[in-house]
Amino acid sequence: MDGVENSRGSRVAFSARDIAQVAVFAALIAAMGLPGAITVGFSGVPITVQTLGVILAGAVLGERKGTAAVVVFLALTMIGLPLLSGGRTGLTAMAGPSAGYLVGWVPAALVIGLLTARILPKYPLVLGLLINALGGILVIYLFGTIGLLLRTDLDFRHAVTTNFAFIPGDLAKVVVASVVAKGVHRAYPGLIRA
Repeated sequence: MDGVENSRGSRVAFSARDIAQVAVFAALIAAMGLPGAITVGFSGVPITVQTLGVILAGAVLGERKGTAAVVVFLALTMIGLPLLSGGRTGLTAMAGPSAGYLVGWVPAALVIGLLTARILPKYPLVLGLLINALGGILVIYLFGTIGLLLRTDLDFRHAVTTNFAFIPGDLAKVVVASVVAKGVHRAYPGLIRA
């Protein structure tokens, strides 16, 4: 038996190949934390390369496997592994101003994966850029802003404007992820199953 029945009767299957891809992308997100982090502004939220891994997970693996890779990564940080940039664990990050951004990684990968499946097999670059910006910037910033409001004493305006420091780097991550995803889907069509 290669799958499990869910409550609606449809199959939710993860093959050995799927599990390997999830593990590789969880490791990729972890490796992207090695360069460290740069904290800018007054919010205490660092700029990291790990968001690129989250965008790539959704754009390359799709909603199911991409989201699973992000969940596996976050679960590893929550059990105490120092895989977040700067050697932080999930427990310490969830207690600080970064909490909302980290929580936002899961719906970001989900949204990117769902929408990417709709533009395959061609993966038009402009649509890929828009999808990755929607999930990798807007969704994460939404959750990040909510987290800042809950974890800091920032008012709404300052919580929103805190995100402005991240925009240039995140736009670059969106471009890189889109170009990489286009190349991967051209080389390996069918990587995301409908």
